Amino acid sequence: MFYIGCHLSFSKGYEALGKEALAVGANTFQFFTRSPRGGKAKPLNLDDVEKLNVIIKENNFKHILAHAPYTLNACSDKDYTRTYAEEVMRDDIYRMSFIKGSLYNFHPGSHVGQGVEPAVEMIAGMLNRVLDPNQETIVLLETMAGKGSEVGRTFEEIQAIIERVEVKEKIGVCWDTCHIYDAGYDIVNDLDGVIQEFDRIVGLDKLHAIHINDSKNPFNSHKDRHEKIGQGSIGLETFVNIINHPKLRHLPFYLETPQDDDEGYAQEIALLRSNRK
Repeated sequence: MFYIGCHLSFSKGYEALGKEALAVGANTFQFFTRSPRGGKAKPLNLDDVEKLNVIIKENNFKHILAHAPYTLNACSDKDYTRTYAEEVMRDDIYRMSFIKGSLYNFHPGSHVGQGVEPAVEMIAGMLNRVLDPNQETIVLLETMAGKGSEVGRTFEEIQAIIERVEVKEKIGVCWDTCHIYDAGYDIVNDLDGVIQEFDRIVGLDKLHAIHINDSKNPFNSHKDRHEKIGQGSIGLETFVNIINHPKLRHLPFYLETPQDDDEGYAQEIALLRSNRK
């Protein structure tokens, strides 16, 4: 099964998310549980969630992915920011518990000059306080492009966090193709080599999802500007290789490409489906 989706707005509720995903030809999707810039989430409407669960079951959706707000920074130098990150993640995991087989993705954070090692300890510390072996939702660390003081720019930094997490069965990784290419992993010319390196350092069993985005920037630029599929420096051929690779093809793929409306996502989903072998 080819699970392909996109990032949808949560402004209209859970059932609306499912209907919107169907309208663009998706069989999974990603969404923010609250504003990407933070703040409180809307009250949880369990009737609305159940309507989404019906759509998921009837249409064989899987791997619904929630994305944490960008302001979540577990390795901030400010106590209140770290406290906010922990409170948000705990609340979001609770919300996602009502959607079976769900995933929850977050940016590891920025160490703002404190250094990677203290940041890794803080991130892992938060995860050890939040993760419960009985939860269903798997929490994913997103690979980052490496701009500024971002943590997670290398597979080694991702693994350093994972090895400190106690409930390892509930922690995983989400690749972002734009990010890893901008970070210096050459998925265009050496996809097999990048996969092998990730497997050696982290383990492919920890890779649960892929954000599938082209890049506006050249290789190893350490920036983070997504582009539409086939219109950036990564190129369509690489994405065809990724979605068909025997070690990646079983994963869910989520578009985060810049679009003016959902029609753009529908076109990209159709493009990727037409290139699935």
